[in-house]
Amino acid sequence: MAARRSERSAETEQALKAAARRLFAERGYLNTKITDITAAADRAAGSFYNHFASKEELLQALLKDLADESDISAADPAHIADFTDPASVRFHIASYWAFARKNWPVLRAVQQAALVNDDFARIATRFATEQRDEVADHLDGFGPAGPRLPGSDDASLSMMFASATGLLQAVEEGGLTLTDEQAVDALTRFIYRGLTGRDPD
Repeated sequence: MAARRSERSAETEQALKAAARRLFAERGYLNTKITDITAAADRAAGSFYNHFASKEELLQALLKDLADESDISAADPAHIADFTDPASVRFHIASYWAFARKNWPVLRAVQQAALVNDDFARIATRFATEQRDEVADHLDGFGPAGPRLPGSDDASLSMMFASATGLLQAVEEGGLTLTDEQAVDALTRFIYRGLTGRDPD
């Protein structure tokens, strides 16, 4: 009996998360109410508070799910931890693009929440910092013996992620039409040239 209750509770939590993702994609985080989420999940309004204290806490749970879902597998044979190599830049751009496109409703919701909530602004900053930290060692080939970065390591990685996220936002919001391959190709050329001063071809 207890196992069944636990199973139903887990099902409800997942239903609420899935409904929130759909609604954040359709109408945005700020325009979505808790009652909208419970209705879309086909759950009683009060059931929400058995799992989350607020809409902000639900978004934090979604962001944690994203953090747990790595977009890069270091065990992948195509993975090269060296951004002086254009193949490495392309691999990471393609992985990030697929990950961010799949999870765009949550990433956009975090951006929107950060505009009106100082706690979320700090959470968004920490998430971005963790993303950069994961690939910081990929810049070890730069310096006296290699190409010179356009700025500090952190600034260079920040520009890399900002370029990819900005292009994705333009595509997702209908301001630009690109296939995934076109986007990855363009970003690879732009970012590799920006990091190294060289053409990737």
